[in-house]
Amino acid sequence: MSGSALDREWTAGSLLRFALPSVAMMIFMGLYTAVDTAFAARFVNTDALSAINIVCPAVNLTVGLGTMLGAGGSAVVSRKMGAGETQEAREDFTLLVLLGAAAGFLLLLAGAVWLDELIFALGASPRLFPYCRDYLAVLLWFLPANMLQTMFSNLFAAAGKPGLGLGLSVLAGTANIALDWFFMALCGLGVRGAALGTGLGYLIPAASGLAYFMRRGGALRFTRPRWRRPAVRESCLNGSSEMVGQLAAAASTFLFNRAMMELLGEDGVAAITILIYSQFLLNTLYIGFSIGVAPVFGFNWGRKNGARQKKVFSASVRFLAAASVLVFLLARLGGPWIARLFAGESARVCQIASEGFSVFSYSFLFCGLNLFTSALFTALSNGRVSAALSFLRTFGLLAGGILLLPRVWGVMGVWLAVPAAECVMFSVSAACLFRFRRQYSLF
Repeated sequence: MSGSALDREWTAGSLLRFALPSVAMMIFMGLYTAVDTAFAARFVNTDALSAINIVCPAVNLTVGLGTMLGAGGSAVVSRKMGAGETQEAREDFTLLVLLGAAAGFLLLLAGAVWLDELIFALGASPRLFPYCRDYLAVLLWFLPANMLQTMFSNLFAAAGKPGLGLGLSVLAGTANIALDWFFMALCGLGVRGAALGTGLGYLIPAASGLAYFMRRGGALRFTRPRWRRPAVRESCLNGSSEMVGQLAAAASTFLFNRAMMELLGEDGVAAITILIYSQFLLNTLYIGFSIGVAPVFGFNWGRKNGARQKKVFSASVRFLAAASVLVFLLARLGGPWIARLFAGESARVCQIASEGFSVFSYSFLFCGLNLFTSALFTALSNGRVSAALSFLRTFGLLAGGILLLPRVWGVMGVWLAVPAAECVMFSVSAACLFRFRRQYSLF
């Protein structure tokens, strides 16, 4: 793939410019997700906000599968293009997109058949069940589109077109916000309107991505697929850490909801919802940067260009250090304002969430390196290490903290769970980077 946007010398400035569209794309996705939930609280009530968080694990599963195939496939495709195997990369790319679409339709079918059982299993109380059902019954129909948009957000970077992903995300997010307002504020559809606006927003990048990759002029485009089990297996293995991350997000959301329901009831669930969505919004800076630079690492690894790899890694670490301090200060100082933005007229929910931010914000000092390290090993086709890091960070440390700390410190234990997990994981991530520094020419 000579002539690719990935095949060049990198400076700190050029790397940041290349990653910027992915960063902006993820930040915008976080913003319109936050607006989506804020509208639900404002135009319906905080019970609607809680309900959206209750059913969030079902959406996490779709995003997890899409990210696994998209991020893992991006590593495989980028490496093959870097090695000059362009046609094989196109065939693998097409195959993975077809598998993703099929998985989305299977999830839609399963959700439609077992909808009520799923909602109760996710922990909905009788008071929240009607809101949960109204929301998920609509959103289910858009799961295949969500699967494709998630995959394309990773694969646009592999195609050397991160700016296109940004443009589509901005368009989809703007449409989502406008449709949410229209369906909820004007039409009075409640949480069904929120789901409908979100689902229609999924369709824009999904349909546009399909149209773009059908073009004949692009280096990465659809072609007749060939079944290659090793490529599928490697993509799934490489992206397994991202899948683990989403499954863990689903599990931790479930555990957070259960803990807060027991300690503070529905208002507690609304408060933890505010923190979870705020965490996603603030983490988008790290996630977007990791998505943006991942194909660069994969391409250089395919070319065996250690000098370039070291420059890219050095610039990445410097960016993460500065971003971590910035995001921490934003969360620490702006937490009460964010809580008021979501909670609306509910003073109790606002107070609970504001207290949580005073502790929760310290997690942002550590999670940037943790997210980047997992994504880096995915890009380097070392899915085992990436998955192990993701599993330890989420299922091991975070889930363990949510289960144990509230038993000792009550609500304060809930707020401490995330900073404690991220702090321990920071040391593990740094040790892993040091262990593999020579093998992957990191420093």
